[in-house]
This record gives sequence, C-alpha cells and structure tokens, in this order.
Amino acid sequence: MSARVAHAAKTVLLAGALALLAAAGLLAPQSAAAQAVRNVQPLEFRDRAEEQRFHQLTLELRCVMCQNQSLADSDAPIAHDLRREVFNLMREGRSDAEIKTFLVERYGEFVLYRPPFGGGTLLLWLGPALVLLAGAVVLVVVVRRRASANRVATDPVDDGQEW
Repeated sequence: MSARVAHAAKTVLLAGALALLAAAGLLAPQSAAAQAVRNVQPLEFRDRAEEQRFHQLTLELRCVMCQNQSLADSDAPIAHDLRREVFNLMREGRSDAEIKTFLVERYGEFVLYRPPFGGGTLLLWLGPALVLLAGAVVLVVVVRRRASANRVATDPVDDGQEW
C-alpha cells in the first residue's frame, strides 16, 4: 500500500516538474521576441561627428539598472531606451550639459559617472585623499614609536657601577 502511495507521489511530482518546464519554455520565446522587437531600429547618425558625440556621451552616463556599466556598454532594456532618449535629445539640438541635466532630473546624480563636486558628493571626491592622509599619519606614528623604542633598547644600561 505504501509503495503505491510513494509511486503516486513521484508521478505527481514529475507531472508538476514537467508542467513548470513547459510553462518556462512557453514564456522564454516571448521575452526573446520582446527583446528582438526592441532592437529592430538601429540609430542612424547624420555624420561621424554626431556618432562620436553620442558614444562619448553614453560612455559618461551610467546605466540605471546595471552595476558599473555605462549606457554604451549595457544591454539592459532601460539602457536601450536611455540611448534612444539621448539620441533624440541630441537631435532636438540640446547640448551635452542639457542632456546630462535632463537625465539627472529624472534619475538623480547616480546616472553620472563623474558627479559634480558639491556638498552631497564631498565625501566621494575627498574620501580617498582623506583615507590616504590618515594612512600616512598612522605610518609616521608607528615608525616614530618603533624608532624611539629601538633607541632605548640599544642604549647601554646604567647599572650604577663605576669602572
């Protein structure tokens, strides 16, 4: 009797696993098709200068979804959308600064690889120098203490006897 129950349980588990695999197989082509639809229309630049400006600008902007990837390097769907947005803003005649300002207003300063020097980014800009300075101070203190300890150890011991 228990062997029949165990066999039935295995059958139900196997059927469930097959149903999940089938569902995953049905969903995968839809997401691939959506990705393919997104990439249909490549950007067409007027000239080489516009293309270079676009690539330079997308290298300076960070993908808002990815970790440490620029808009130029990211394959995330939002990066595709943002590249298209940057391209459209360039076509409207906006300057690089205006495009960056537009993106900062929408996504915050995170979108910039080189955020401006200011109160909110003070620690970001000065933090490495402060850590380096603190390390140098600790190094000087340790070296001086060891040097004074070695001087005391090498001094002859005055035991109070006259020779």
